[in-house]
Amino acid sequence: MTRPDHPRDRLIVALDVPTVAEARELVRTIGDEATFYKVGLELILTGGAFDNGLALVGELVDQGKRVFLDAKLLDIGNTVERSVARVAELGASFLTIHGHDRKTMKAAIAGRGTSDLKLLAVTVLTSLNADDLAEQGIGEPLAASPADLVLHRARMAHDAGLDGVISSGQEAAKIRAATGGDFLIVTPGIRLPGSDAGDQQRIMTPHHAISAGADYIVVGRPINAASDPKAAVATFVRHIAERTA
Repeated sequence: MTRPDHPRDRLIVALDVPTVAEARELVRTIGDEATFYKVGLELILTGGAFDNGLALVGELVDQGKRVFLDAKLLDIGNTVERSVARVAELGASFLTIHGHDRKTMKAAIAGRGTSDLKLLAVTVLTSLNADDLAEQGIGEPLAASPADLVLHRARMAHDAGLDGVISSGQEAAKIRAATGGDFLIVTPGIRLPGSDAGDQQRIMTPHHAISAGADYIVVGRPINAASDPKAAVATFVRHIAERTA
């Protein structure tokens, strides 16, 4: 696995906005400052048959952008395999699969075929903490903490043949040590020093996430809600560059 040469290419801007029209405008505003965008469930489910997040994926690819489709697939193997095949046809670069079922992950690999689509396992959402896991019935001996469960699922994804994981920067160093240098670590829950955490529980700054081993960072609201999104992107890129220089 080769990491991008330019710090700009390690930033994934999350298009977490209500409509495709707003997403297009955000991309237009940011211009060449960003090259990689995340399209999530909100945009996938908005709009009509021909103007939804999946159509936007194709538009962005045609513009030379890379796209991370954050669909978080989880279903029976046949459904996942066919769904991943459709995503591969769209030209997306990254796709998320829930990382707690080996059969789902194997089906996703089969569906990808010979495409360049990278499959990433969702380990534990960065909005969850230990109390949330306990409420779900997840605890010892499998996981005494979110970090334990993240590492368990990362190892399972690595063994299953997936390309990487989505994880908090707080777990990135342990994942890197356990899986080696070729396993992608994509980290959401990124905030600048002193920023509001919002609904995130396990956050980290760009500098610390990259230092811990993250290959890419995903940033949504700090850019989307900024008065100047293009300048906000430049700030995050600068933080990445300071660590990678």
